[in-house]
Amino acid sequence: MPSLLEPFAAGFLQRGLAAGLLVALICAVVGTWVVLRGMAFLGEAVAHGMLPGVAVATIAGAPPIIGAGVSATAMAVGIAVLQRRGRLSADTSIGLLFVASLALGVIIISASRSFATDATAILFGDILAAEASDILTLGIVAAATLALAVSGHRAFVALTLDPRQAQLLGLRPRLAHIQLVGMVTLAVVAAYQAVGSLLVVGMLLGPAVAAGRWTARIVSTMALAALIGAGSVVIGLLISWHAGTAAGSTIAFIAILAAGLSALLRQLTTVARTRRTRGASLNLPVERTT
Repeated sequence: MPSLLEPFAAGFLQRGLAAGLLVALICAVVGTWVVLRGMAFLGEAVAHGMLPGVAVATIAGAPPIIGAGVSATAMAVGIAVLQRRGRLSADTSIGLLFVASLALGVIIISASRSFATDATAILFGDILAAEASDILTLGIVAAATLALAVSGHRAFVALTLDPRQAQLLGLRPRLAHIQLVGMVTLAVVAAYQAVGSLLVVGMLLGPAVAAGRWTARIVSTMALAALIGAGSVVIGLLISWHAGTAAGSTIAFIAILAAGLSALLRQLTTVARTRRTRGASLNLPVERTT
């Protein structure tokens, strides 16, 4: 075991681990609401919507995270405008801007001949390049995410269960929805450097789906999703180090794999419990295996 964990003695892996654990916390809190509210497509659109902003910022020599924030916010606002003014459905609005933003990002990248390496980092992440400033930024985003989740929890629950009832209770469901979209945007922008814009949704969905199989309360789901996400980061980094694979992609794959394994384990547990219940009702001994 010590030899297996030996890679974490390296400073850049320690910084990558710290960044990954903060991303896991952010994505666990936001991802739980993404799953409950059916906002996965929105999260994916915002993740891809960052591409033009990051590309422009990189070419201009500005911090990429600023371009990512501006572009992702523009995507979220554009979706809201199309839905309200154009009377389009949510999936249609998201689909239109999703393709337009992705295409624009590719156009900007293709116009710059020296953009190949940066484009790879944007799409697939570079968690091993995390610096102390990145960790500080993620820490601030994590604190802001927790504060927003706590302050808006009651409104979010009411919005998820019954928007009309939320309106009657004076919880302002439209404002709550905007706040949720803002949290998704914040999480995607903060996490893209670790796992990339193409894979950030994996960290949002995988741990939350895996945790949802075992918990009935929202806060418990968030806590378990954070643990599963943290485990995905640790395992992903170790596999990446020993197998020579891309760190961000490996982490995202482990997170999605956790959702599949959780569903399988839950199904096996349910089947075993059903068999024990039937055996008890028939007053038959339950067969035990060693």
